Formats: sequence, structure tokens, C-alpha cells
Amino acid sequence: MQERSSVAELAEVLRGEVNRYSPGEKLPSSRSLVERFRASPVTVSRAVAQLAAEGLVVTRPGSGAFRAQPRAQARPPADTSWQEVSLNGDGGAEVVPRAVDASGLLVTLTPPPTGVVEFNGGYLHSSLQPERAMASALARAGRRPGAWSRPPTDGLTELRAWFAQQIGPALTAADVLITAGGQSALATALRALAQPGAPVLVESPTYPGMLAAARAAGLRPVPVPVDADGVRPELLAAAFRATGARVLVCQPLFQNPTGTVLADGRRAEVVRIAREAGAFVVEDDFARNLVHDDAGPLPASLAADDPDGVVVHVCSLTKATSPSFRVGALAARGPVLERLRAIQVVDSFFVPRPLQEAALELVGSPAWGRHLRSVSAELRSRRTAMVTALHRELPGLALTHIPAGGGYLWLRLPDSGAGADEAAMVASALRAGVAIAPGRPYFSAEPPSAHVRLSFVAAAGPAEIAEGVRRLCTAWEGVLDRPADRVRP
Repeated sequence: MQERSSVAELAEVLRGEVNRYSPGEKLPSSRSLVERFRASPVTVSRAVAQLAAEGLVVTRPGSGAFRAQPRAQARPPADTSWQEVSLNGDGGAEVVPRAVDASGLLVTLTPPPTGVVEFNGGYLHSSLQPERAMASALARAGRRPGAWSRPPTDGLTELRAWFAQQIGPALTAADVLITAGGQSALATALRALAQPGAPVLVESPTYPGMLAAARAAGLRPVPVPVDADGVRPELLAAAFRATGARVLVCQPLFQNPTGTVLADGRRAEVVRIAREAGAFVVEDDFARNLVHDDAGPLPASLAADDPDGVVVHVCSLTKATSPSFRVGALAARGPVLERLRAIQVVDSFFVPRPLQEAALELVGSPAWGRHLRSVSAELRSRRTAMVTALHRELPGLALTHIPAGGGYLWLRLPDSGAGADEAAMVASALRAGVAIAPGRPYFSAEPPSAHVRLSFVAAAGPAEIAEGVRRLCTAWEGVLDRPADRVRP
């Protein structure tokens, strides 16, 4: 019997047995199900995942599966009719040149010379990547029946259901498209939601890859400043009024580059402001799997509580695995989903099936939970090492926020004098043997001050991070042409 049939049959049996358990009661362990039904662990894992995607059970890593609580009373019918106006109301948009400046991306994608400490990278160091688990997943995926056949254009149903469960309990596989990573998903969303020449509101500062994708689509990024609590609602409302924009792109969780989290009191307000403006919110949830182990409970995604289809959600497995494991998802509701689907099909047809099968194998294996826990502890350790070294070696530089997730620190340089020269600092750092990212590409307009971004995910470990900061201090002294003030033990 083919594996997919086995999964469907086992899920059907378990679906009939769930009602025997009280809400919150633990279901039999995966091992007992393997023995009882004489099924493989992968088959059992996928069957349980299917029930979880249907909202019948909840899974807790390390604890097992439990019967889900009864669904809350049904809400009034969702209203996505507003999307028809938003998706077709940019007829007067001004045509702008589609100049593509990828320099901000290339800074983080180009490996530094040998011997240079990598503080500019955006992906996990190889020692943090789940290479053995990915290799095993790829090997198992390649042996599956039909693994090399053409997949559904929307993506494998099981993988879409898994992503839907991760995004929020109200979403289903029907709301999700599988994409070739987060960057591809962002580019698709921007092209789908706004016509060339239209304004798009962006956080300031924000991810350079998104700015490049917006400009490549002929859009005009308009900055909305962020503070320690994320994007500022009063400035967001003013920007919508001033520009007539129909799209906001934001990173509510561990924003790149600042590491901030959109405050609880602002989350619903941001969605409300966008809804009243007839606009979409593109939620780039890139860092949810990069939480540090000293962080508190994470807020749900904005898409998790969005019945009217305001939020278009972007997420990916890439940041938590490898730059070459390019599997992500777009989630949306209403007519916009058809436009997203059409653009993706035109651009890339579909994500290769072996990669989708490998993603299913990976996230369905016990190794996935172990990997996320390991990364969580390692990122906290590396962040602490970098913060400690910066406070010791460079106390004069302003570290405005210490994040509890993601992999970056955002340093503000002095407002005047030699130290305010961002380009000089980046060049001096490279001469000293450490690569850092300039802050200028993170702003869609004139930056209010000079910054640099430091990454602690791409270095080999705490010892290399400490050495990199020591070299950064040497670079800083070169810019100032005098010794830096240090904190001595």
C-alpha cells in the first residue's frame, strides 16, 4: 500500500477515536500507535499531523498529542469583499523606474575572505544547521513513491496543512501556498498586492531584500518609523492618509534589523488601521523559529486572528535550517489568494517535489524539535557573548535593544564626528578582519542616523564572536584615530 493511502487510512481511524478522550486528555503515544497499527513512525507522525491540521488534536514537542479543546463559538461570516477594491484600485499609480539595487542583499549573501569573522551573514553557521537531519530527510524523500513526479501547483497538501497549523488554528491547507523560501514569497506578495508605481508602506528601518523586491516590482517604498515596540500606529495611520497606499509590509516578531517585537497593544491596532485604509498587511514572520531560550511566550501571528483577510502571511523553513533548504509559505484568505497563486505559477510553476517531501520528512521527525531547542539555546549563548563583548570593548556605541529572538544586533553610531561615518566604519572593520553590514540599505529614505548591523548567527561560536568584537574595537579606533574607551574588569 502506498504511504499516502496509509496516512489517510490511519488518520480516518484516529479521527473516529478522538471523541473517546476528554478535551485536553493525552492520546496514546506515537510508539504505541506504531505497535498497534503496525505502521511506520513517519506514517503515524503524518496521520497525527493531519488531525492537528484539522483542529482535532494539539501536539506538544516532547509531551505528545492531546485532544483539542472545543472550538469557540463561530464568528460572524468573514468579509473579504473589500479586497476587490484594494486589488484593483491603483489605476492612477505613477510609473516609476524598476531599478534594482541588490547591494544590501549581497552584503549578507557574499562570504567574507578567509580569516575574516562573519558578522554580516544572515544564515545559521554550518555548526548550527541540521545537516544530518536534512540529509536523512532528503534520502527518505527521494525513495518515496511519486517523489519525482509533478506536485500540485499549490504545494503538497500535507505540507500546506503543517504550515497552516504553525501559522494559526483558524487556517487550513486551502489558505496556504508553498513557495521557494521567504524571499520568493515576499516578491510574489508585493507584485500581487500593488500595481507598478504604487506606494507601499514599510518599516523604517527594514529588511533590504524586501526593499529591493518592492523596487524591482516598480513600487515606491514609503518609510514608517519603528520604536522599541514596533511600528508606530499614529505614524502608520498618517502614512496611509498621505499616500493612499494599499500595502504595509511589517515584521512583528524580532524585526530585522532592530530585533523588536510589535507590542501587544499595537497588534490589533495595526491590523485595524490597515483594514480601515482598505489595505493589506504583509506579515514577514521570518524569525519565529529563531526564538532564544530565555524569551517568554511568543505572540501569535497577526494572521492567526484575521477573519477578514487583511493579513498576507509569509514564513519559511530556511532561516532555521540552511540557505539551500528553500521552502516557505504564503497564507491568505479571499480573492487575493487566487492572484498570489497566479503570479507564483507564472514565475516558477511550483516548488520541486523532492524538496517539499524532504521538508515534510524533516518537520515530522523527532530531530526537528531537538534541532529547534538546540538552536534556541545556542542563539541565546551567542547573543550574550556578543552583548558582553560590546559592553566591554565598545561601551560608547549605542546598543538600543537586546532581542530575545533572531540573530542580529543594531548599533547606532555617534551623530557627529569621525565616528558618524558608517562607510568608514564598515571599511575599517574589514581591514581589521571582521565583516559587518552597513545600516544605510535598511532605510527606504534618508536615515535619521548612522548604524551598523552585527550578526551573531553566522560566526563559529562565542569565542569567535569575542574575537570579532575585539577586531571591531580595533576598527573603531582606526576610524576615531585614537584608542577606544574600554571597560576593564
